[in-house]
Amino acid sequence: MDRRPGVLSWLTTNFPWRLAAGAALLPVLAGVGGCSVEVRDPSAVSGAPSTPMFATPTITPGHDAAAVAAADMTFVAGASLAAGVPIAISRGLEEEPGWILAPAGEAAEAQYSNEAGCVVATREATGQWPLVRADDRESTAALFTYLDPTILPAYLTAATLRWGTDPDKPSRSVDVLELDRPAAPGEPATVIMARVFGLAGSSVYVSVSCADPAALPAARTAVEERLLIEPPSS
Repeated sequence: MDRRPGVLSWLTTNFPWRLAAGAALLPVLAGVGGCSVEVRDPSAVSGAPSTPMFATPTITPGHDAAAVAAADMTFVAGASLAAGVPIAISRGLEEEPGWILAPAGEAAEAQYSNEAGCVVATREATGQWPLVRADDRESTAALFTYLDPTILPAYLTAATLRWGTDPDKPSRSVDVLELDRPAAPGEPATVIMARVFGLAGSSVYVSVSCADPAALPAARTAVEERLLIEPPSS
């Protein structure tokens, strides 16, 4: 049994967004190795808030949302976000030639596929307070490790996605952590990028999987160019 890491078993059990067996994302992950783990929803961890911490975003007194949107969202810069205001992911990848928006089911909020047999899935989550650590980098690493204890921080690498609201205009960058899964016989090549925004109690997730490993770099480039992590407007 491959223990470095038991990649993606947490995607097929109880991810914070409750990925369900047979849901739309699972075909691109079929056959991926790793040990099965039982993972509780982080919002159910003892000490987590029992009621929502926020509802419809409102203007936060003294908070400059425009300044936050105009700066790179590094892990350290997560402290500049408004408390409790969730982060969103744009849906611009279908505008990239060769990509279509596919039915996502329960496994992802949005799912895209292309002619090369690649699938991109995205998801946003709130109520991530039990995962919050000293800063957003540690919190994001805690997300991976919580979901599968075999995913150690050393297996994760720093990466960036775009931080903005218009894919056709210049944007800033947002730090994420990345887990790479090289293709094995019968398995797709997969890259997973995620970020926990501790002050917002929010997280975002993007996975890119290709049956043909040679198609992964182009698919990843499309994600980096067309999918934006959207700064909150308040």
